[in-house]
Amino acid sequence: MKSAAPTRAHLGSGATAKPRRGFIAGPIYDSLFFIGSPLLALVLGIWIADSPLRTTTLEIGEYSDSPAGLFIGSFIMAHLVLVFFRSHANATIFKTFPLRFTLIPALLFGGILLSDWVMVATSVVATWWDVYHSSLQTFGLGRIYDAKAGNDARVGRRLDYLLNILLYTGPILAGATLFDHVEDFSEFDQLDDVVAVFFSSVPARVEGFEETLTWLVVGIGVPFLAYYVGAYIRYARQGYKVSTQKVALYVLTGLCSIFTWGFNSFGEAFFIMNFFHALQYFALVWWMERDNMTRTMRTPRRWLTLVVFLGFGFSYGLWAELLDGDVRWAMAIVSVVSIMHFWYDGFIWSVRRRQV
Repeated sequence: MKSAAPTRAHLGSGATAKPRRGFIAGPIYDSLFFIGSPLLALVLGIWIADSPLRTTTLEIGEYSDSPAGLFIGSFIMAHLVLVFFRSHANATIFKTFPLRFTLIPALLFGGILLSDWVMVATSVVATWWDVYHSSLQTFGLGRIYDAKAGNDARVGRRLDYLLNILLYTGPILAGATLFDHVEDFSEFDQLDDVVAVFFSSVPARVEGFEETLTWLVVGIGVPFLAYYVGAYIRYARQGYKVSTQKVALYVLTGLCSIFTWGFNSFGEAFFIMNFFHALQYFALVWWMERDNMTRTMRTPRRWLTLVVFLGFGFSYGLWAELLDGDVRWAMAIVSVVSIMHFWYDGFIWSVRRRQV
């Protein structure tokens, strides 16, 4: 397992300025919305576990769920649609990849409308892409903190990438929520062909390998963590400046992931992990795009931009959460927004990095 072989010059040749003492926005903003959000989500999840917010049932038309379920479902859907403020509402980004922002979503929407295979496959892919995407969001925040500390962007990048994949997928594969993730494959039951039967049997196949997966994750994860710590000790001796913000973010995220995905003691793993991920994304998009959104919307005050930003996100989120699952065109919209969120956000990071 190799990372960049740093020299002393590399390790100290990052950003020349250190605004806000290594924070992205500032100590309070970062501590609440980025670094401390996993802990906040964990406390909130434990608090609502046996409260009326979880035990009460809301019925709105055909929709039936608890108030907590309605909130987290809407919150998840709301954060997904915010990517369009970074793609379509940002003229500089949009003109870089116009076909990706127009033709591809149109083709996917048409495919979902016309093909049951595309519809089901998109749903299953979205479940696992979400896990990968969430790990990369934490990875990206950590790398920003490294840059803020003055470190070279290449140092430890691969190690951080692998660490975040492990922190998210490891507790899922070895923990109590594994079947919550693989059960989506059962949607292939509605497709009548041999290939669909193979995919629909995945949950049953996984059940037979549950213990093997646990030992595999432990067998890979523990040595990797030891290697990761040792590598950064070597980097520090060569001039790497440890970012306390990055360390705190990774530690809190890892502990939260292990406790919730791995054990799900309070039955709120889905709420907890999705809450802090969506909260981070809301805060990140607002901080990075607030000036661009104000110019694009031509709002006279930034607080009005914030109202529009939040109003648009939560309006879509509530609509998407309450929609009738039998309305295919509406489900196609939701699926397209989800997949485009995962895809767009990945390469927009790279584009923005080159611009900066």
